Amino acid sequence: MTDTKETRLKNAAERALAEAKARKDAINDASLQLELGGPKGLEPTRFGDWERKGITSDF
Repeated sequence: MTDTKETRLKNAAERALAEAKARKDAINDASLQLELGGPKGLEPTRFGDWERKGITSDF
């Protein structure tokens, strides 16, 4: 039985999709607690910068 390049790529793609689905399911199943006393609204560390009250600082 010889595996062609196309067959190997198809098998690798199927494995990658299965792994991605497993990771996504694990994230969705995780019971994350809500942050108490955290900032309201958008995440203040978007884009790798800290944004607070319209002032952005890079760290």
